Amino acid sequence: MWAPQEGLARARGLKAGLRATIVAAMLAVGGVAGAQDAGQDGGFVTEIPDLPLMPGLTELAEAGIAFDKPSGRIVEAYAQGAVGRSAVLSFYRKSLPQLGWAPDGERGYARDGEKLTIEVIDDAAPLTLRFSLRPE
Repeated sequence: MWAPQEGLARARGLKAGLRATIVAAMLAVGGVAGAQDAGQDGGFVTEIPDLPLMPGLTELAEAGIAFDKPSGRIVEAYAQGAVGRSAVLSFYRKSLPQLGWAPDGERGYARDGEKLTIEVIDDAAPLTLRFSLRPE
């Protein structure tokens, strides 16, 4: 005879198994995406993994610094590429709010107690950018 408790237990087991499968698939996909080389065009900034790297820019991983302190992260990262200043600023002005960053000044963004500043430090080809992340 069928018992409701057995059916409920079986459903919970299937749900837990499905959840584990979904999490494993997400980690596998994220692991592949996260395996992108730091010097590669596009992707994300190595030390600020939720900061997209505009297509056409290449991160200068050896030039950056990163400190993780109790008061928050302190990161400077650099990228360069054959892109224009206005295109870069437009890209970040459009993409960062979608990731939860609120505009804060002309080239600054704030989120979760952190301030991100994007600065063009050399307009000559290739254009060079500095990303600075500090606690607010």
